Amino acid sequence: MVILDGGLATHLEALGADLRDELWSAKLLLENPAVIRQAHLDYFAAGAEVATTASYQASIPAFVRRGLSPGEAEDLILLSVHLAVEARDAHGSGTVAASVGPYGAYLANGAEYTGDYDLDEDGLTDWHRERWHILAGSEADLLACETIPSYTEARALKRLLAETPEMRAWVSFSCRDGERINDGTPLKEAAALFAGDPQVIAVGVNCTAPRHILSLIGQIKGKPAMVYPNSGELWDAASHSWLGLADPMEFGQAAAEWNAAGSAFVGGCCRTTPEHIRQIRAHLTGQPTG
Repeated sequence: MVILDGGLATHLEALGADLRDELWSAKLLLENPAVIRQAHLDYFAAGAEVATTASYQASIPAFVRRGLSPGEAEDLILLSVHLAVEARDAHGSGTVAASVGPYGAYLANGAEYTGDYDLDEDGLTDWHRERWHILAGSEADLLACETIPSYTEARALKRLLAETPEMRAWVSFSCRDGERINDGTPLKEAAALFAGDPQVIAVGVNCTAPRHILSLIGQIKGKPAMVYPNSGELWDAASHSWLGLADPMEFGQAAAEWNAAGSAFVGGCCRTTPEHIRQIRAHLTGQPTG
């Protein structure tokens, strides 16, 4: 059993960062990299065994769109890994997973929640390729292909895995319900793409409501299951507040159920915090953090 970290952007905002930008947490690679390192350290202190880098939205095209050169963009992507490595080394142990966010994150139009893309498999492979090879050649221990909403995008990432046979990865889908990823493909079918791939250490779901997790775990065959859902809160526009499962202790209790149901990797995504990870650690292992 491996405990993942929680929402990086959520904790960065708690540390005072303003992420109202299409680059999201990646803008801090430009403006305040030290706070990213601190966020990783806080998750390690809470009991996480993995630091997921701030490269989710840090693509070459996104930085070039901001006015940087391709070389400057590459340096920032590598910086995202280096900050996590520094935090891991300061903590004394852990794994660094380089985040490979979906094409939809670059579009910044919500497409990562639908998988409604304007590129086919070849186009998606080409779009991901440069960042993929940068991260595969970095200090990261593995690649975290996460919040993948599209079966076509999963096929593109599988092609890129074959281009970097020395690199391990996990693949995590975003799901609309207890059976299907966001483009409507059954998770069972999407997960089967990677069932026989020796480079893939786990297949799972993230950026998904906790109420769907137990059902989704049952759809994953052939690889260890991984889950790191959102906090379960829903945004209520009328009250301008988040509603729903937010209590870290309840999240920790739910995490114990997910682990018992077969998930070998457990953590959190949007709106989860170091306290959520601390509660996961407490409920899964009983071990103190510090």
